[in-house]
Amino acid sequence: MLMRFIMNMTSAIKRSFILLFVLMFLLPVFSVRAMMDRDSSLTFGMVAGSSEHTNPLISAERDMQALGSLVYEGLVFINDDYAPQPQLAQRWETSGEGTTWTFYLKEGITFHDGSPVLASDVEATIKEILRLATEDNVSYRGPYTSLKYFINSVKATAENTVEIKTNRKNYGFLFAMTFPILPASSLQAYNPPGTGPYVMANYVPGDYMMLTANPNWWGGTSSLQEIMTIFHATGRELVSSYEYNRVDAIITRALNAAQYRSGVNTLNISYRTRQLETLLFNNQSYELQEVKVRKAIRFAINIEGLVNSSYLGMVTRSDTLMPQGTWMQGGVSSVLRQDIQRAKSLLAQAGWDNPNEEGILTQVIGGQLKKLSLRFIVYDESGDGARLSTAQQISGMLQNVGIEARVINLPFSDAQARLKAGNYDLALAAFSMDAVPDPGFLLISGNTGNYMRYASGIMDKLFTQLRSALTREAYTQKLYEIQARFVEDCPFVSLYYRNGAIITRQMFSSARDLREPDILRGIEGTR
Repeated sequence: MLMRFIMNMTSAIKRSFILLFVLMFLLPVFSVRAMMDRDSSLTFGMVAGSSEHTNPLISAERDMQALGSLVYEGLVFINDDYAPQPQLAQRWETSGEGTTWTFYLKEGITFHDGSPVLASDVEATIKEILRLATEDNVSYRGPYTSLKYFINSVKATAENTVEIKTNRKNYGFLFAMTFPILPASSLQAYNPPGTGPYVMANYVPGDYMMLTANPNWWGGTSSLQEIMTIFHATGRELVSSYEYNRVDAIITRALNAAQYRSGVNTLNISYRTRQLETLLFNNQSYELQEVKVRKAIRFAINIEGLVNSSYLGMVTRSDTLMPQGTWMQGGVSSVLRQDIQRAKSLLAQAGWDNPNEEGILTQVIGGQLKKLSLRFIVYDESGDGARLSTAQQISGMLQNVGIEARVINLPFSDAQARLKAGNYDLALAAFSMDAVPDPGFLLISGNTGNYMRYASGIMDKLFTQLRSALTREAYTQKLYEIQARFVEDCPFVSLYYRNGAIITRQMFSSARDLREPDILRGIEGTR
């Protein structure tokens, strides 16, 4: 009768009642004393939690993946310097010029159900990820589908040793080994056990999740003993919960998070998402085949203005695809900024130097007078209007140098169809970048994300060399050369990575570089 009563309550009252229910009746899962102690517990709010399961291999909600990273761990993790470090693996070695990688597991690590972590669990997890990525009858392939490009075969050769064969014979392979390891017996379970610092004590989809410290965690004893996460239906409800002290902190990608600046009572902690925003050029459009025109467009745009107006500063600039401030970014002598005179000069050099009565540049092509008029498609699936606002502002900036850009706002599916068909000239589009620092899917001729129809033998060769560079030094050098070539050829404009924010009343992590999906990395505060 009690649960029937709960189910009939409104969502706001329902959440409050469940919290009270947990506090009163779920002892000893966690103690009332700990919930009262802000130093040993924390209550988060987020817009997520509609999934019936928490299995990280098929998790579709980005913020839920952040919670999942506290429960599940991989062979490798990426540290603050964006370098691969051992996690469940003790060490690794490579042979056959990078074709074979052998991982040696740490001894004594157990899953939350008490079973030991074995190489057979690693093998089974990899095979399940590859099954999801390749089988025809799979409705959702999960967040680790790119693993199919890295692993040819996997085999547990001993209790704590696993051998992986790959055709990506390079340093970047290690970044792909960050997927969570599950017990072989629980690969398709809704809520499988993990190995991380927190155990899932309770989960009610759409309402809350309670994590408690794993007393047997191999990494030590967690200072933060309990993490309660309250799920919200909308961003408005989320902000309201924070303002009325229902939660200690909120995780959000909404632009209204910008209103909270770090101060005496609130901290605004920015984290980088994997969503890269770009301005695409159709390199086969006759107006854009000339690199000088593409560069002119790049110099005509005031990207800093877009950052502050459309996105309220909640982005991280990236001129070369690679995140700035990391070892991956480099190879470019100067930061690209708006330069109107240079844009006009480049257009004139390309033959676009005769404006008509409307101020649009023209040129005689094939015996006909042509206007420099471009179809500019945009989709705004986030619902915050930021991308459409950006497109409209870019259109105005291009007008100032004599280029007409006709903004066409489309649903995502229609925009995607036009990108694939090449039925556009300019497009604002976002890409989800992989954990592996390798943007080849965008730049290699004919690759999956190369909607620009960009083709360069030099660039293709650079990626072949990148994917055979086994040391970090050699890999870095090739990344630098790729970025330099990207700036020189200007196949499209890399704008910025979207940022999210953690709004909190207390600092809870010592991590320097927070990024998806490890937004909550370091929250355990071991002692």
